[in-house]
Amino acid sequence: MEREQFEQLVAEAIESLPPEFLESLENIDVVVQDWPTRDQLASVGLRGRGELLGLYEGIPLTRQGKRHAMTVPDKITIFQKPIEMTYRSDSGIVHGVAETVRHEIAHHFGINDERLKEIERSKRRARRN
Repeated sequence: MEREQFEQLVAEAIESLPPEFLESLENIDVVVQDWPTRDQLASVGLRGRGELLGLYEGIPLTRQGKRHAMTVPDKITIFQKPIEMTYRSDSGIVHGVAETVRHEIAHHFGINDERLKEIERSKRRARRN
């Protein structure tokens, strides 16, 4: 997929967030990168560059103080090539981008990976019932 089209998917995923979340996305940059760097992989304990779809780097809103507004922006990086490898089809990539963007923004709001897994399990159970 062309970079411009992929970046548009990321922008659409952000724009589709509920207004109450969009209002809180201040002082945060969202960027697209082909692959994670070694340092980015190491920061989350991974080795394979195809394993990391997105990365939040910053101070979650739940831990920010008044001085945070004067700091460099938090950063969310969405990794194009790992998402394309994981989801393969165009419709799958659209889904993967949206899911990854939501996941990384959840980290910005202070939700850790374990809590995100619990939420996902609850969603799956609700769909089965």
